[in-house]
Amino acid sequence: MPFTHIPVLYRQTIDFLRPVSNGRYIDGTFGAGGHSIGILQASAPDGHVLAFDKDPEAITFGMGQMGEYEGRITAVNASYADMESIAPAHGFDQVDGILLDLGLSSRQLDNAQRGFSFMRDGQLDMRFDPTQGETAADLINNLTESELANIIWRYGEDRRSRKMARLIVANRPINSTHRLANLIAQKMSNPRRRIHPATQLFQALRIAVNHELEAVETGIPAAINLLKPGGRIAVISFHSLEDRFVKQLFRRLTKTCICPPRQPICTCDTKPTLKRITRKPIQANEQESKENPRSRSARLRVAEKL
Repeated sequence: MPFTHIPVLYRQTIDFLRPVSNGRYIDGTFGAGGHSIGILQASAPDGHVLAFDKDPEAITFGMGQMGEYEGRITAVNASYADMESIAPAHGFDQVDGILLDLGLSSRQLDNAQRGFSFMRDGQLDMRFDPTQGETAADLINNLTESELANIIWRYGEDRRSRKMARLIVANRPINSTHRLANLIAQKMSNPRRRIHPATQLFQALRIAVNHELEAVETGIPAAINLLKPGGRIAVISFHSLEDRFVKQLFRRLTKTCICPPRQPICTCDTKPTLKRITRKPIQANEQESKENPRSRSARLRVAEKL
């Protein structure tokens, strides 16, 4: 493969999607193009991929990795949440498989100027598309204490949300990743916690900036609508909020009855939309976790359209 970084749960994802020649597949989170190459390799000689990514840098870099596969892939600079309105125009209205890898790419994390990681000092940006929308600094410096606390609690699930919001507001303006991370570390460090005290805060800000949960809630049902019978959807999530939504949606769409539990006779005439292929989420094995620590939190769930 022409790139050095292997995507999270790479082999498992390709195996579950079962790409075939002449198949049509959507990679809703293109990133560096690793999963797309795997799909194109497995669907040779004439499988096609439609790739989505909000990050224009990801589109440029990913397409630069395609090499011999370039003629079989089309990349669109847009959110996967909009795929249902965009994909049919490219001939992808009944597709064989769809992949959503909801995590950040290593390139985004490693670029200090994108502001995603407190391990590198840079501007508090965090936008997947750096050309539009509010930055993390905008939220940090302009929201009320209550609004900040709500974001930290809802998207970071951090019990210290109110204390953290109060600390941030008292020390504004804050415009750099190190300034924010060091402030939290100095005032809220806990030796019993194994993770950096700003970890959940940075997650919450990134989710809020990019409206990630709204994209999940819109994009996954849209993806299911685009699948043809027998087509599969594979979703890799990295935190509990996303994984919970995927699990509950897949479970709901596999039910044959949604009548109240005490109702003696079914009257809803519900027909299942999906069949769950993975009853429990697939996780990285010990070797992958050791080689790529980021994979430890990854959860892969797969379902098939009926």
